[in-house]
Amino acid sequence: MTNEEFQKIITTLKSDLRIYAEMMHEVALDIVKQGFSKYPMFIATEAEIKMGELILDRNDYAATFSIYASTMEEMLERGLIQENKKQNFVSNYKDPRMHMCVLLVTNGIASIVFYPYQSNEQLDKTDE
Repeated sequence: MTNEEFQKIITTLKSDLRIYAEMMHEVALDIVKQGFSKYPMFIATEAEIKMGELILDRNDYAATFSIYASTMEEMLERGLIQENKKQNFVSNYKDPRMHMCVLLVTNGIASIVFYPYQSNEQLDKTDE
């Protein structure tokens, strides 16, 4: 896959995430608040998967990606994050109140993306 092709996928993902952001934010906060994990994660994929819990079906939103809710712990259990990389992941993990952690799985690639729930401008307005 070329860098240009990957950037097109990321652009499409960002478009979907803007649609889903509010719901994903609520789910992430619930995962933390209820003590399931300090590290909520979402899986964005075009295919059905047997991992996490489907929370947003792309067919219901005329979107490209469906979103599954998961956690770092599930990723460790399934070997998607190697145990020896756990500390590195935790160190790089962003505040789940401000950023969503998304595992993008598409076209034979898997990549972790952190994406803000709101732009900095919107966050500034929220704090006022």
